[in-house]
Amino acid sequence: MVSWIISRLVVLVFGTLYPAYSSYKAVKSKDVKEYVKWMMYWIIFALFMSVEVFTDMFLCWLPFYYELKIAFVVWLLSPYTKGSSVLYRKFVHPTLSSKEKEIDDYIGQAKDKSYDTLLHFGRKGLNVAATAAVMAATKSQGVLSDRLRSFSMQDLSSYQSDPDNTGPGTAEPAPAQHRTKAMMRSKSESYNNGESTLTDL
Repeated sequence: MVSWIISRLVVLVFGTLYPAYSSYKAVKSKDVKEYVKWMMYWIIFALFMSVEVFTDMFLCWLPFYYELKIAFVVWLLSPYTKGSSVLYRKFVHPTLSSKEKEIDDYIGQAKDKSYDTLLHFGRKGLNVAATAAVMAATKSQGVLSDRLRSFSMQDLSSYQSDPDNTGPGTAEPAPAQHRTKAMMRSKSESYNNGESTLTDL
C-alpha cells in the first residue's frame, strides 16, 4: 500500500506536473529543441499511462512492481539517460511512420461513423421526445374535456333545480299569476255584460 501511494505521488509530481511546467517554459521561450524534447516525452508518457491501466490490474502482484514504475518515470525524465528520447527515436517514431496512413484512414472512418451514429441516435431521440409530447398533450386534453363536461353538467343540474331562477322562459311568480287571472276574469265579465245589453236592445 505504501509503495502504491509513493508511486502515484512520483508519477503525479515528477511524471506530470514537472514536465507540464517545463513544457510551458519551452513554449514561452520558443526554444525548438526543448519543445521537441518535451513533445517526445508526452508521447511516451501517454503510451505509458495507457499500458499502466492494464499492468496495474494484472501485474501489480509482482514484487517491486511499483518501485519499477518509479524507476521508469525517473529514467524517462533524467537528462543523463534521456529515456523518452531514446524510446521515441528507436521504437515509436519508426512504428508510427510505417503505420501513419493506416492510422489516419482508421481515424477518418471512425469520425464519419461516429458522426452518422450521432445523427441516427439524435433523430431517434427527437422522435421519441415528440411522440411522448403528443401523447402527454392528448391525455391532458382528454382529462380537461372530461372535467369541463362534468362541471357543465353540474352547473346545468343546479340551475334547473334552483326555484329562484326566473329567466325569460320561466314561469311567473304566484302573485303575478293571480293578478293576471283576475284581470282576464273582469274583462271577460264586462264583455259578457256588453253582449247581454246588445241582446236586450
